[in-house]
Amino acid sequence: MNTLNVNLDLIKKYNVPGPRYTSYPPATHFTDAVKFDALRDSIVANNTGERELSLYFHLPFCYSLCWFCGCTTVITTKQEVSGTYLDYIQKEITLLKQFLNPRRKVVQFHFGGGSPTFLQPDEIRRLGELIHSNFNVSPDVEASVEVDPRRLQREHVTALLEIGVNRASLGVQDNNPEVQKAVHRIQPFAMTEQVSDWLRETGFRSLNIDLIYGLPFQTAESFEKTLNEILTLSPDRFAVFSYAHVPWIKPHQKILKDDVLPTAETKLELLKTTIETLTTVGYDYIGMDHFAKSTDELAVAQRQKTLQRNFQGYSTHGGADIYAFGMSAISQADGVYWQNEKELPDYYRELDAGKLPLHKGYLMTDDDKIRRQTIMRLMCDLSLDYPAMSQKLGINFTDYFVNELASLSDLEADGLLQRSPTGLTITDLGRLLIRNIAMRFDAYLAQEKERRYSRTI
Repeated sequence: MNTLNVNLDLIKKYNVPGPRYTSYPPATHFTDAVKFDALRDSIVANNTGERELSLYFHLPFCYSLCWFCGCTTVITTKQEVSGTYLDYIQKEITLLKQFLNPRRKVVQFHFGGGSPTFLQPDEIRRLGELIHSNFNVSPDVEASVEVDPRRLQREHVTALLEIGVNRASLGVQDNNPEVQKAVHRIQPFAMTEQVSDWLRETGFRSLNIDLIYGLPFQTAESFEKTLNEILTLSPDRFAVFSYAHVPWIKPHQKILKDDVLPTAETKLELLKTTIETLTTVGYDYIGMDHFAKSTDELAVAQRQKTLQRNFQGYSTHGGADIYAFGMSAISQADGVYWQNEKELPDYYRELDAGKLPLHKGYLMTDDDKIRRQTIMRLMCDLSLDYPAMSQKLGINFTDYFVNELASLSDLEADGLLQRSPTGLTITDLGRLLIRNIAMRFDAYLAQEKERRYSRTI
């Protein structure tokens, strides 16, 4: 893919705030007006069948705060907090298990954060025991963990492998020492390389590297150096995120002043450098910020049009319901979302009272379900087949979305997509701006009054 001739004015035109569409409607529409009884009834109904399960565990603790961070974290150096937190994870599992169909098979579980490897090795083993003793885990489960190479020991890797974790995502962001100092995350490349070696040696089957472009002091030249260094590790996937500067949501980001952040021109050059470097050496550009080797399951699923998108990003297990545990964790079942209490004391309080720690939820309408499927297929397949969508959704697709499809003329004129009477296809340029295209099918954006989202580039 060659983006050297991308018109910066065109990118600026579309670089507006917009959702990432890990859910539809986005989590900003979840509400505490959805009462506990309604959510409980939805969970009960969801367990009358035997749909597959994907488990998510939010492990929020970090030893220090990275100033670019947009995650829900708890910053502490008190190691004992992780043991207490696992006590409450156990309580939550016990409460939810009464509603769970025991025949449902867990095909995926994921540890996110925070820094899941804040847990000590024996605590990792304890969490694994909680999973395997309470759920019907598939022998070929896909299990992943987000790893902070700082403070990680080889025994952490061994413990993760023992409980069935077989995929790892290493947080790197940038190897440049000046950038690392500016964002309060010192992590020499040798440290990342050592952890990568441990993962490979112990038998992990997949390695993903997380990078961020748009951080202070980054240049195309320095970021290309980071990319080339990371490529020596031969990761199976890259997630190269655009830094989301949202200080009105994450006040600590105010530390990063505008005069040290890259200009729009530089940020575009960083993106172009990333795409050209990775696609030149054989990675497929999945879309947005994800790249994978052509043999990786993500790339294969995209070619077969079975790729899915959910709160864990792009996934090959989108048909599974997500049951999530821990503070702020979001679950997603057929037609319903629910989110746990977002603050640790509130999460503990509800569990101490013997209640599921539900904070907000959302019950999808029929229109929500139709739009969710449309946006997902657009973002995963990079195309829409109108007759196939009509059959899948039980509607006349072109009649249902007559206004939305008519609104795409400017996107087509700008080269983001190509249309035919039976469908549309996203161009290489459109992959960069897939969020903007998806926004045309969002029924709620016109109602938005607040700055809730990061910019699309």
